[in-house]
Amino acid sequence: MVESEDIEQIHPQDFLWRFWPVVPIYPYGKRRTIRKEVLKDTIWTFDQLQGIFYVIVPIRMTVIKLEKGGLLVYAPVAPTGECVRLVNELVAEHGDIKYIILPTISGIEHKVFVGPFARRFPNAQIFVAPEQWSFPLNLPLSWLGLPGKRTRILPENSQEAPFAEDFDYAILGSIDLGLGKFAEVAFFHKRSHTLLLTDTIVSVPADPPAIVQLDPYPLLYHAKDKASNIVADTQANRRKGWQRVTLFALYFQPSVLNVPSWKDIFTDAQKAPERSRKAYFGFFPFQWQENWQRSFDILQGNGRLFVAPILQSLILNRAPGETINWADKVASWDFQWIIPCHFDAPIKAEPKQFRQAFSFLEKQPIRGLVSSNSYPLPEDNFKLLRDIDTGLNKFGIVPPARDKV
Repeated sequence: MVESEDIEQIHPQDFLWRFWPVVPIYPYGKRRTIRKEVLKDTIWTFDQLQGIFYVIVPIRMTVIKLEKGGLLVYAPVAPTGECVRLVNELVAEHGDIKYIILPTISGIEHKVFVGPFARRFPNAQIFVAPEQWSFPLNLPLSWLGLPGKRTRILPENSQEAPFAEDFDYAILGSIDLGLGKFAEVAFFHKRSHTLLLTDTIVSVPADPPAIVQLDPYPLLYHAKDKASNIVADTQANRRKGWQRVTLFALYFQPSVLNVPSWKDIFTDAQKAPERSRKAYFGFFPFQWQENWQRSFDILQGNGRLFVAPILQSLILNRAPGETINWADKVASWDFQWIIPCHFDAPIKAEPKQFRQAFSFLEKQPIRGLVSSNSYPLPEDNFKLLRDIDTGLNKFGIVPPARDKV
């Protein structure tokens, strides 16, 4: 159920995000929000967009009602006028926001919203994942906009948190990446049997999510086969664009995507029917092979769970043992639903499905975890990511990957 109002009923000022230059990515200073009630009077998701070069994916905040009244917010999104109004509708019915959770230490696309969001809800306590850092200077949290008097570090023991009656949580981290660290905090809402995750797990829908379809231009841009194409706004073309966007977002350069020479790119741009700034002046540096659809179908796997390729090849392989131990703890909870911060949600899933997504870190996956949906992603799509990894290692920027466990 989509609850945010029709676009005609909202003033454009409600979409404004004035701090977009801090993280200058699409959609820049205008952000729509869609609220969805996942579980009646208990769980709501708030979807916005983020992307580069029209490679757009959802970014998601989750709000959960506490047993004794009030609300907890996991991974805030941009507090635009529209977003705050939709949150305040819940506050009016279910009580104040009591807690705001920053469940990551390296995800600037999540961290940047916490301070502004917290200022809109001055009675909330903010809890952040341990060992926060910033780049290029490691600044105090108060310098990053988080209110010092209300900000706390999440206790290592989840039973020491003030919301322990409602939630358990497990901290993955901190994984040393040389220039910084990676961490993620999984939250388990006991009453609804729901697992909240940030970046580790995704599931990809075959059709574009509702938030992506509010403005279909990025989808239609990527539905083109060449710069000179005029693409009609049809559901088939929106779906085609979304699936290509997904391949690009998760692999950076999948094996089914060729990059033309600059000479061909400039030549084709001259033939483009639309050469406005919105259309990147006619530039379209993509050349998809005919079998690209099969590559998406393998990735999507009928909605299976998997770890994003960038985490597989550049991050979690730096700490396979720690990651597996964290995954084992999370899989010990009896969740039935997963809400990640990106791509599809909510996802109907069991602990076994979650745990098997991390089998790429094991020499011999645990017996009984392997299923028809646990096959590895095709290695040829990882070429660019492997090359990046090799380059980072060559110059000593990141520590080497460790052996599988």
